[in-house]
Amino acid sequence: MRKTIRSRRPLWIGCIISEVKDAVRGQYGPGSVNGKHVVGYRQEDRVDPDSQTETYAAIRVEIGNWRWAGVPFYLRTGKRLGKRVTEVKIVFKQSPTHLFKTGSNDKEIQPNVITMRIQPNEGISLHFGTKVPGPTTNVSQVDMRFSYADVFGQSSTNGYERLLLDAMLGDATLFAHRDGVEATWALFTPLLEAWAKDSNTGFPNYAAGSQGPIGVDKLIENDGRSWREF
Repeated sequence: MRKTIRSRRPLWIGCIISEVKDAVRGQYGPGSVNGKHVVGYRQEDRVDPDSQTETYAAIRVEIGNWRWAGVPFYLRTGKRLGKRVTEVKIVFKQSPTHLFKTGSNDKEIQPNVITMRIQPNEGISLHFGTKVPGPTTNVSQVDMRFSYADVFGQSSTNGYERLLLDAMLGDATLFAHRDGVEATWALFTPLLEAWAKDSNTGFPNYAAGSQGPIGVDKLIENDGRSWREF
């Protein structure tokens, strides 16, 4: 399945989900969260015991233009996972050569990563390799971190409070534009329709408190990559 989006919003121009296999869905079963046993989705109050509703989704998308050619975007979200985290990770492409030769005890040099933490503990961090002081050329992975709470103090407000205030003030700056919303639905509707026609879901296919369905690992491993655990 191929779907190309054309919108006045530059971010979405040429956005593509190449195949249905580039998307994984899931539904949680019984498990443990923070040491406490929790029931599966089908055992939740007012939920059909044979429900085929997804509680997890992961997709691989590309933007079909020259600027982003060959750059995959991996998106995943789910309920009842091991930890509640919202963040964006930008993984830099590895250099074809390395400045330092690694020692026999060094792990493989990892790519640089910028992490933008949206919630909780809002902030930004840069993960990169640096030479260990001394006569050797060993490389160690380190982090540079900025936390809003550390600099400005812990805030009791959340994003919804800000949006509600902006709505009352008539300020639409932080709200999604209609073009972007329509482009998003145009991108995902064919996928949702394909899923609706496929009743062979195998739900539930991941335990509450886990990282999600096993199939989600294959989604990214096919590109020689792996999810960064949270």
